[in-house]
Amino acid sequence: MKLLDGKNIVLGVTGGIAAYKACDLTSRLRKAGAQVFVIMTKNACEFVRPLTFETLSNHPAVTDTFARPETWEVEHIALAKRADLFLIAPATANLLAKAAHGIADDMLTSTLLASSAPKLLAPAMNTGMWDNPATRENVEILRRRGFHLIGPETGNLACGDSGKGRMSEPEQIVAACAEILRASETMKGLRVIVTAGPTREKLDPVRYLTNRSSGKMGYAIAEEARLRGAKVTLVTGPVVLSSHPDIERVRVESTGDLLNALTERCGECDLLIQSAAPCDFTVLHPASQKIKKDGSGELKLILTETPDAAAACGAMKKPGQVFIGFAAETESHVAHAQEKLKKKNLDLIALNDVSRSDIGFDSDDNQLTLVLPDEIRELPKASKAQSAAMLLDAAEELLRRAGKACTRT
Repeated sequence: MKLLDGKNIVLGVTGGIAAYKACDLTSRLRKAGAQVFVIMTKNACEFVRPLTFETLSNHPAVTDTFARPETWEVEHIALAKRADLFLIAPATANLLAKAAHGIADDMLTSTLLASSAPKLLAPAMNTGMWDNPATRENVEILRRRGFHLIGPETGNLACGDSGKGRMSEPEQIVAACAEILRASETMKGLRVIVTAGPTREKLDPVRYLTNRSSGKMGYAIAEEARLRGAKVTLVTGPVVLSSHPDIERVRVESTGDLLNALTERCGECDLLIQSAAPCDFTVLHPASQKIKKDGSGELKLILTETPDAAAACGAMKKPGQVFIGFAAETESHVAHAQEKLKKKNLDLIALNDVSRSDIGFDSDDNQLTLVLPDEIRELPKASKAQSAAMLLDAAEELLRRAGKACTRT
């Protein structure tokens, strides 16, 4: 059986010099067993002629929204429904901007907007364009909406510059397509709860204690579980992130709120992933009015421990359930994680070193160490979306051992 047997892939090609790589990509997708339906923008046709893609794909290359179709159907809707995966390679800065803001002014963007298939973008552009704050913001919007991105890679660019902006190689993109489609529906029918973000502990009516958690890791996990077909509940502290409409979102403020939300729900889930960063301490006696400076130069607070939500859930765990926790550590990392694993009745701890500036809190990347009762797995540094996928691969192994069906096709 070939890697992509029976899969329909809509390939969007935009107007960049990397469009020539899309020819090789089309050929590789066909050899992997996929049917490929190419949509080209007007500018893409200036780099590669449609006939090339028609020959390689054995299907007409669509270039014009208003062309008379061979069959009587609304073509961009028909292609949107046909796609098992929507791939755009190369994806220019212009395409990223249009996709992020819902612009549908040509055949490619109209079909993209109409499609509910998983979407993979392979950006390619000048380094300055990739690093521009507008592009970075557009990429973040797309990631929050569940788009997958591969690349861009670092190297020599067509303009003569050297830096990040090269489109990933066709063989890498084919592998990414297979991975996305492989993940699809493997958790269908399972109920997953994910916690994300910080909690806040009230100091007075306008101030609170909190931490640096952005919630990005938890939101990435929730989205990956959704893409795998799970029914997902996201219990989230106060963050500025958005989630897919299909994900049930439960907002919490304090660690006590988090405990209440979880104890109400965790008995019915198959998988619980606790990636939130709840405050460990709260003010014993919060002030009823805003605390004012009194000239003494100091303020004394009496802190007390917050309830341990992970331990409370662990005490409630039933046979067949899989509970995963996170450990954000700055020293003695593995030892602390192993202690937490036993103490809180968890099946796995996802450990990250938050003393590093390149991963962890508020970063787009992470590097997890998976601590299990009988094994320690070091995962590579990756985006939080990729880290979420690797974590859920491990979670699926545990679910299968617990008798839950996580079927790979």
